[in-house]
Amino acid sequence: MTKAALLMATKVLALELGPAGVRANSICPTVTLTEMGQRVWLDHPDKAAPMLQRIPLRRFVFPREVSQTAVWLASDAASAINGAELPVDGGYLVT
Repeated sequence: MTKAALLMATKVLALELGPAGVRANSICPTVTLTEMGQRVWLDHPDKAAPMLQRIPLRRFVFPREVSQTAVWLASDAASAINGAELPVDGGYLVT
């Protein structure tokens, strides 16, 4: 429920603030191998295996991949991106 609310807030902010040149986007990662993510997923291969089977790239996301996405979105290279939900998930959402 809260994730859906944040995605809707992204769209509202994009609509409301876009005319002032402010962009709003959401980065939507799947399992991210933070320190906690490593403990939860990598230390329990029986738990990780079914999830990895649902990710076409067959791997989890690294924190740097999420941060690099944020840097790209903040750059001029993404200056026309507004109101987007950008998955950083190895293809999880296409399954």
